[in-house]
Amino acid sequence: MKMDDGRHKDEIWLDSSDKAIVIDKMIWHEMHEFSADCVLLVLADDYYDEEDYIRNYDAFLELVKHA
Repeated sequence: MKMDDGRHKDEIWLDSSDKAIVIDKMIWHEMHEFSADCVLLVLADDYYDEEDYIRNYDAFLELVKHA
């Protein structure tokens, strides 16, 4: 997982079944390099709403600047 809060970038490898990650608000994240036997489970505190998501990285950076 590539994680980015607009100031710091980090890469986290979830390379075993005993690892998990909690992604807070205003964290740009990218998932990549899935293994063939990977299982991705997402738990959320609310129903999915497309309007709640930022899909453009430059727009994300602008929002972080003014937060």
